[in-house]
Amino acid sequence: MSTSRLSLFLFLAALATTLTGCDAIGSIFKAGAYTGIIAVFIVVALLFFIVNKMRGPRP
Repeated sequence: MSTSRLSLFLFLAALATTLTGCDAIGSIFKAGAYTGIIAVFIVVALLFFIVNKMRGPRP
């Protein structure tokens, strides 16, 4: 496993252990529905980007 993949894995593991799902979603939607929708879209886009980076280049 390369250093960049290991660092991404450690970063995701740290996020998974420090943020609980219910607390994060609850605080997002307390700010407002549109803010919550935008925040969820950004998180999904970030996860998509990270997964694509971890998979490497496609032939």
